[in-house]
Formats: sequence, C-alpha cells, structure tokens
Amino acid sequence: MNTLASTTSSAASPPPAAHSNQFALLGQRRFAPFFWTQFAGAANDNLFKFAFTVMVTYQLQLDWMPPAMAGLVIGALFILPFLLFSATAGQIADKYDKTRVIRFVKSLEIAIMLIAVWGFLRADAVVLLACVFLMGLHSTLFGPVKFAYLPQVLDSHELTGGNGMVEMGTFVAILLGQVAGGLLVAMPQIGHEAVAIACVLLALVGRAVSQAIPATSATDAGLKINWNPISETWRNLKLAHGNVVVFRSLLGISWMWFFGAVFLAQFPSFAKEVLHGDEQVASLLLVVFSVGIGIGSLLCETLSRRQVEIGLVPLGAIGMSVFAVDLYFGSRGLPDSPTMGLAAFLAQPAHWRVMADLGLLSLFAGLYSVPMYALIQLRSQPTHRARIIAANNILNALFMIGSSVIAGALLAAGFSIPQVFLFTGIANAVVALYIFLLVPEYLLRFVAWVLSRLVYRFKVRGDEHIPDTGAALLVCNHVSFVDAVLLMAASPRPIRFLMDHRIFRVPVLGWLFKLAKAIPIAPQKDDAQAYERAFEQAAQVLRDGDLLGIFPEGAITRDGQLQPFKGGVKKILDAAQAEGLAVPVVPMALTNLWGSFFSRVEVQGGENVAMVRPFRRGIWSRVGLRVGHAMPQAEAQPDALHRRVGELLNAG
Repeated sequence: MNTLASTTSSAASPPPAAHSNQFALLGQRRFAPFFWTQFAGAANDNLFKFAFTVMVTYQLQLDWMPPAMAGLVIGALFILPFLLFSATAGQIADKYDKTRVIRFVKSLEIAIMLIAVWGFLRADAVVLLACVFLMGLHSTLFGPVKFAYLPQVLDSHELTGGNGMVEMGTFVAILLGQVAGGLLVAMPQIGHEAVAIACVLLALVGRAVSQAIPATSATDAGLKINWNPISETWRNLKLAHGNVVVFRSLLGISWMWFFGAVFLAQFPSFAKEVLHGDEQVASLLLVVFSVGIGIGSLLCETLSRRQVEIGLVPLGAIGMSVFAVDLYFGSRGLPDSPTMGLAAFLAQPAHWRVMADLGLLSLFAGLYSVPMYALIQLRSQPTHRARIIAANNILNALFMIGSSVIAGALLAAGFSIPQVFLFTGIANAVVALYIFLLVPEYLLRFVAWVLSRLVYRFKVRGDEHIPDTGAALLVCNHVSFVDAVLLMAASPRPIRFLMDHRIFRVPVLGWLFKLAKAIPIAPQKDDAQAYERAFEQAAQVLRDGDLLGIFPEGAITRDGQLQPFKGGVKKILDAAQAEGLAVPVVPMALTNLWGSFFSRVEVQGGENVAMVRPFRRGIWSRVGLRVGHAMPQAEAQPDALHRRVGELLNAG
C-alpha cells in the first residue's frame, strides 16, 4: 500500500487462450509483459523512495527537513499527483491505446530516473524531492491504464486470477524494492551511486518489457479531454454513482486503503515501542504483511471457481476485523525489555502470535480487495473504466490522508498503538456492515459462497453458458428451499428470481430473498393483481438486460421427481417477444439435492416437510448444477424446456 498505482490492479476482449490456473497467465503474451512491466515499476517506486528516506534519516543533515518529517514529506509529495492529475490520467487511458500509454509512461520513468541520478550523486534533496513528485505523476498516469488493460485482454473467468497475480506481484515488488533500497544506499562510499544505477536499470527493464505488450484498441477514441481536474473528478464520481454496486465498491476499496495505511504507518513505532525490536523487526513486520497480502490475493481464484466472487469480500472483512482485534490483545501485555534483534525477537513465543495476527489480517485484506477490483472491472462501462478508477485513486488518496489524520489524533489523545489497531478493527466491522447493507449483493454472495463451499460440495458444469452480458431467462428444476442461493453461487452476475410468495415467510431464507429483490408470485386464482404485478416486474428485469431466474414447476418437488412445467415461462417469453426482446433461455438442473436438509424428503403428519433433521445426510455432501446451452426464445416452449432439463438431470 506504499504506492497507489502499484496496487490498483487492473473492453470487448478477444477469446483468451485456455489456462488451468492464474500462474499459466505468466506464459502468455497478453499478460506476462504487462505483469513484469508493472512489477518493475512498483519495485522502482519503492527502491527510490525508501533509499531517499534512508538518506534523509541517517546520512543527510537538513535543517529544513528533520528525519522525523522525512517519511511524511516524501509520502505526501508522492500522493499529491493522484489528487491533481488522476482525472486527466483516466481520460488519457480511455482515449488512447493503453499499450502506447504504458510505453510513454515507462519512457517518462527513464527520464525521471536520469534526473534522480543527478540528485543522488550530488546528494541534492531538492532534486530528489522533485523526482518523488514526478514518480507520483508516473504512477498516477499508470494506475488507470493498469485497471483498464486487464478486462480488455482477460475474460470474466480470468479477472479474479489476473488481479490476484497483479496484487501479489505488486506487494512482492514493494517488498523487494524497499529491501534493495535500504541495502544499496547503506553501502559505504558507493551507496548513492549504486541506488542511482539500480533505479535507471529498473526503468530501462520496465520500458524494454513493455515493448512486448500487445496493442489494444482505444475504448473511447472520440473523447474530448477536459483538463479541469476538479470538474472532471466530480463528473467521474457521478458517472460511477450511476452504478450503485460499482460506486459502493469504490468506497469499499478506499476504506481498505485507510485500514492498511494505519498499520503500515505504525510498523516502525510498533516495532520499537511495543515489541521492543530494532529496525530488522520493523522490516520483518513489513515482510509478514506483504506475504500475507500476496497469499490472500492468490487464494482468491482457488476460492472463487475462477469467477468474480464478491462473496469473498465479507469473508475478508470479517478476518480483517478479527485479527486486528486479536493483534491488540496479543500485543498489549508484552513486558518491557531492552531493544531486541531479530533472533531474540523470534525466540519469544508471544511474538509469533503477533506475527500470525498480522499475516492473517493481511491475508484477509487480499481476499477483500481482489474481488472488489475485479467486480469494478467487470461491471464498469468499458468506455469509462479508466476514468472510474482514476476517480477511485483520488478517493484512495483522500482516505489515506484521512487515516494519517485520525491515527495521529488518536495517538495525540493518549491512545497506545495497540489501541489504535483495536479502534481500526472495530471501525472496519462497522464500515463493512454498513457497506454490505447498502449493497446486499455482497452479503447474498457470501451466504451463497458459504452454502456452496462449507455446507455442500457444490460442483458446477457448463457455467460458461450463463451469458456474461444481456438479458437471459434461467430455467431450473426446484428441489429445495436453497435452490436460488445455489444458483446465485454459480452465476458471476446477480439473478432476480420469480418465487412462490410463501417462501418469503420462511425464517432467514425469506429475509435473504427479500434482500435479493426476488419477485413474489401468488397463484392467479388467489390474487390476480399480485400475479400480474409479478409478471410485469419480471418483464422489467429482462428490459433492463439482467438475468431472470424461474422455477417453472411452480413448487418444490415432494417426491424428488421433475414435475410438469407450468405456463409462466411461456407468458414471460411471449411478453418479451411482444416488446421485441430476443431473450435466450438457459436450461439448468440441480442434482443430488433431494434428500438434503433443505428438501421436502421428511414426512410428518402425512405431509412432506423440509428442515427437520439438520445432519440427515451428514455435512459437506456433494451436490451439483448442470447448465445447458442456451435455447433460442422461439424453441423454448414448456414441453421442450422440460425435456432439456430432464436430459441434464439424467446426464452422466
């Protein structure tokens, strides 16, 4: 989190080459040169800044910039361009071929590092401060391009893995850059020259590798650039606000920056004043934090079935709060002792709890951030992606400044560093709950993820047949009370369901389905107005280009067999055809759910009932979903759909 552009990962995409996992992307030209270009840039940013900070702190005697202020001044100068130029950078990334922009930015980096050579050789802090500002400008220009490049070359099933790789690579680069900067600048007599050479070499490597990045098309070539950063920033925020999920995700990412900045800023003081460790201990904390972020980022693809799984975001938020709070309890009672080196620090068992808390906290931060970035990439309008992330970079910078102010105020008010961590962990829980209530999709996907991963072993076949964009009608058999939740888990896009009004009276599940904006439908003979209102709402879902889910049997099966399909599906399709909508119909079949806790397998008082024996089939039982090829609207008659769903059920 030491550089905004470095961790901001990220418009019709070409068909990608198939790969088994995210690491296979490193063997493909559409990803590998980009990955190593951003890796070199993040490493160079941090090598340069950390070496300069060490120079000012230990080697230069500057009356106008005392050592205690060096980190603050350098950090503020680096962030300033994000506030001033992000809006312009976003427009440039949308207007021009992103590959050309990347190469220009890498050429600019070489020029900046050549100026920095002069500053290092002469030990001229003013020149180096100017280079800090210019490197901030370099990162400001690169950030929106990085965000917009990935969804242009990766498909939706690769976005999570691609973002995870970039996030992991970024933090490894940050770590290596800071370690290298500290070691090189401390070399007797030749330290400044060594740093200067390393910075130029990294800039040259980044520029050379960028030459292999394939060309991309401009997403909005006709855009007229507005050079007023204030009005353009406001316009971009309004643009993002048009999609509630995207806008709240931007705020969620900015909060993650706030959260992480609190911990990173306090590492030196935490190591010295609380853990009684030396500089090596402070470096160890940074290593543990960086490794945790990297592992969490890489885990996202494994835990998400290679789709954009925002259900991981609440899981990440929970872990962040739990381990931030435990870090307080693990560090508050440590006894006073002389300053320890690394070996003495590691010899004390109490310190391993602190490191475990820090590592797990950052791991869950990786689970929190990567799906959010991928969601924004997937849901943002392609022509405006870069401008939306540019506005997000400004929000990130403001939240980071806010974290410094609030943490400083808490410390000035007498809070200890562990108490600041406790406050941040509790605040994270409150903010996360607020965001998830504002955007229920996160909470719903979390419930779906838990059900499909921890309650059942849920295997999906054919999920590539669920359209990535546009309206579609999903037709599925109805076996249990959690059918809709499992379909949510299988789809990268939200689904609006047409559901029997009685299910809304079921405790917990009814609340969840209301949260999901499911459409209640009553039999026409019971409530004709509610019946027609339900079909009108269903028609609106398709008009809006969204996914509509329907269980055409009309009720949960009471014997485990596929029941006849009712005419509701035909009524929906006829209404869509009357409005000129060509809606594909995707047949689906849930398998092995009959006999589970949520199915009506039990008999009480002569009635088939569900949810009376929690462990009747044990836990983690295998269930599945088979998704068939979409059927044209004209062929999707109830009988034909019934046959197709039956074939999927009986497929081997």
